[in-house]
Amino acid sequence: MKDTANSEMSFLAHLEELRWHLVRAFASVFVFAVLAFVFKSFVFDTIILAPSDPTFFTNYQLCNLAGLLDMPVLCINQNSISFQNINMSGQFTTHIWVSFVIGIIAAFPYIFWEFWQFIRPALYPEEVKHSRGAIFFASTLFTTGVLFAYYIICPLSVHFLGNYQVSDKVENIVNLGSYISTITSIVLAGGVIFELPILIYFLAKIGLVSSRFLMKYRRHSIVIALLLAAVITPPDIVSQVLVCVPLIILYEAGIIIARRIESSRK
Repeated sequence: MKDTANSEMSFLAHLEELRWHLVRAFASVFVFAVLAFVFKSFVFDTIILAPSDPTFFTNYQLCNLAGLLDMPVLCINQNSISFQNINMSGQFTTHIWVSFVIGIIAAFPYIFWEFWQFIRPALYPEEVKHSRGAIFFASTLFTTGVLFAYYIICPLSVHFLGNYQVSDKVENIVNLGSYISTITSIVLAGGVIFELPILIYFLAKIGLVSSRFLMKYRRHSIVIALLLAAVITPPDIVSQVLVCVPLIILYEAGIIIARRIESSRK
């Protein structure tokens, strides 16, 4: 009975520790979300609505490239998109949601650090030694995914979806909530997808996947990458290739990571 009680207390202590890690992580999201809420003009005019503007970095550079190569099709988002709000509280709820998403993105390194602090005591000293830099690499991959989605996928998606017409008689007047939902989902998806090597690292560490398993299902991974690219991008081949290629590269990097873990065990 004594051992059972001690085990139960140990389990409850772990739950209590996890609770405080989650509280601190949420507090960091809240702080950044409040900052994003306060600086409303910068967040919306400079960040959120920017991919639809002709002066946006990607749009501007592609138009310059279109002039050099004499390929007008590369010049995107040159026609301004009209946004509308049809709900009484639409702009306010959108403001809150965008602030929350930016809070998650900005606080991600700290969130991952809290997660790492929780699982670190369960690792052996040798595993902790080989896991140095995990927070740096996870944060770098997440940031890279967010920037890739924001500067590459978002402008292409806005151009394709915002200018697509079934008939010349139908005018596109984009709902603000729909636009925000598209941008935030693409950006968050990009950040999460780029965490694939980190996911493979932890799965290989606990023995759930191996380099042989990953190589065996390499062809299946390409199909899954194409499906993911089709989900998070507009239905045009250029956007899907731009998303699919990094996914395949990340998967191959995961195979190398799993192989190195197996070598270290031997």
